Amino acid sequence: MATDNLTCSSIEEFTLSGLPNLDDFNFWFGFPFLIMYLVSVLGNSTIIYIIMVHQELHEPMYIFLSMLSVVDLVLANTAMPKMLGIFWFDSPKISFSMCLTQMFFFHFLSTLESATLVTMAVDRYVAICHPLRYSSILTYRTITKISLVLMLRGAAVMVPLPFIIQRFPLWKSNHLTHSYCVHQELMKLACADIKVNIIYGLFITLYVMGMDSLFISISYMLIIKTVVFHVTDASQKAISTCTSHICAVLIYYIPYIGLAVVHRFPSDTVPNLHILCGNAYLLLAPVINPLIYGIKTKKIRCRLSKYLSKKNWVELTKRKTN
Repeated sequence: MATDNLTCSSIEEFTLSGLPNLDDFNFWFGFPFLIMYLVSVLGNSTIIYIIMVHQELHEPMYIFLSMLSVVDLVLANTAMPKMLGIFWFDSPKISFSMCLTQMFFFHFLSTLESATLVTMAVDRYVAICHPLRYSSILTYRTITKISLVLMLRGAAVMVPLPFIIQRFPLWKSNHLTHSYCVHQELMKLACADIKVNIIYGLFITLYVMGMDSLFISISYMLIIKTVVFHVTDASQKAISTCTSHICAVLIYYIPYIGLAVVHRFPSDTVPNLHILCGNAYLLLAPVINPLIYGIKTKKIRCRLSKYLSKKNWVELTKRKTN
């Protein structure tokens, strides 16, 4: 087993980290992470359930929203249970194969989330700029094709990652500073030339995140152009739905950019900045997205309010009868 020094050796497992220099408070830090995990699971599950059971919500906008919630739900379950194991059960060890599996799903789901945000931006573009053709352009068949293409793109891009990590025979250390496995950190621990990993990681960043952010920007530039020069009643109603999507885009891309920058340009003044950015990138989107869409999306908010009111009324009736 490798230790945290410069001696290169083979390893069978990695050691994940909690919050640096705060090991004595791990038990208490577990509670905020548990709350965020529960909010993520309950919030995203509720949005998926509401969209599934109500026929009037089976529209492209809400279908894409349910896809985003599914991705956030799976992403939360990919890393958060293991993080709670680190904080509460002193279980930081993760096998080499399990670490590669977690790394693949983490990056694959991140790619899916970015792609889903692009489809939601295109959906808002069509709804605002071409409202009369909205239902004919975004049909169920088109949405199914888009979903398959997004999954295939994410899988095709991310499948090589475990293999270009697995090829390394020797490692400098088995200690990871993150609470989950990421490619940016794993490659730096290898006792070998990592040029292939650096180039491929840069390719993923430019091809996936760069292209996705470009398409989102173009969509909103066209939306702004339409809003300024030509606004119809149908498009005006759709404009109000852009706020939630813009917030989701910012919540996803700002931590991602921060994480990418601090890994490539580490800071000596704030040595643990990459850990904070990594946790923000993992936790913010799955936790905050369902809150944003639950509050800002009128139809979901109304359905949720009716459901809660009905539930409270049933409980009140039971108490009276008892």
